[in-house]
Amino acid sequence: MPADRTAVDGARPVRTEDAFDITAVDTWLREQTTLPAGLPEVRQFSGGASNLTYLLRYPGRDLILRRPPAGTKAKGAHDMGREYRIQQQLEPVYPYVPRMVAYSNNPELIGSEFYVMERIDGIIPRRSELGVELTPEQARQLGYKLIDTLVDLHQVDAEKAGLGDLGKGEGFVERQVSGWSGRYRKVKTWNVPSFEKVMAWLEANRPADVRTCVIHNDFRLDNVVLAPDDPLKIVGVLDWELATLGDPLMDLGSALAYWVQADDDWAFRRFRLQPSDVPGMIGRDEIVRYYYEKTGLDVSNWAFYEVFGLFRLAVIAQQIYYRYHHKQTRNPRFKNLWLPVNLLERRCRKIMSR
Repeated sequence: MPADRTAVDGARPVRTEDAFDITAVDTWLREQTTLPAGLPEVRQFSGGASNLTYLLRYPGRDLILRRPPAGTKAKGAHDMGREYRIQQQLEPVYPYVPRMVAYSNNPELIGSEFYVMERIDGIIPRRSELGVELTPEQARQLGYKLIDTLVDLHQVDAEKAGLGDLGKGEGFVERQVSGWSGRYRKVKTWNVPSFEKVMAWLEANRPADVRTCVIHNDFRLDNVVLAPDDPLKIVGVLDWELATLGDPLMDLGSALAYWVQADDDWAFRRFRLQPSDVPGMIGRDEIVRYYYEKTGLDVSNWAFYEVFGLFRLAVIAQQIYYRYHHKQTRNPRFKNLWLPVNLLERRCRKIMSR
């Protein structure tokens, strides 16, 4: 689709620590695709706390470059080639993925692997606002359409999409509980709780997989793109770094860990990452009921998926804070991430005690 030539929301000057050789990337890109003359204007998206995302703005064409962050990385994380392939394979069967342009695993270009894709023109909801005015009824409709988009992904035939080898398949719930527990123990710092009671509870209460399908694993309101001329139409789903084959209820549980709603307490709302608490937006309980109505999957053990999602979010936050704590990044946005880790532990234990 044509690029919007106005300023792109969220794109800021590139941080010094995240800069790269623009000329080298431009020269390489011209070997992969046809581009307008001249070097691109390069901006960095301030949102996101994992992979680094940049806007490459050429006359009449906007591209997005994705690369890993600096510092210690969890094993298997930030695999740009894998993220590129997932979207490339999904595009013919799932209309919400960006169009891929090229991938490079040559570290001599910018010091890491990276890939480039087309920018999807549209509105990306931000932390505190949708980016468009909606009535409460429209916000409610958008909430349902968001879940419809996730349901559509869970219906993709992984084998036909060429993604049958994307994950290990059966045993996903067990691997996730043990895997995220191990990751947390490796990055724990002195100012966060042990989570040992939460991890023991998850292990004792984990169900069998309900089924295996393609899951996004980071499905959030601020990872979708709304059509610029119709904000109730979702035209893109972004950030496929964590996508795999797994249990769809684990995907939903992970998604709802980010879902702060209007009646949540002030502390939880303080750390919201998406505008899921706008007037009229559906709540977590309603989302679970709607997902059940659309899929028929058993949600009677929902407390497990809810606690797992919150624990997983705590681990993700702690992994990022660990890099800041050990001076592997200077991004001031990460300075206080240990606070929501503490908050998430208390929320987990509250649910466990019900």
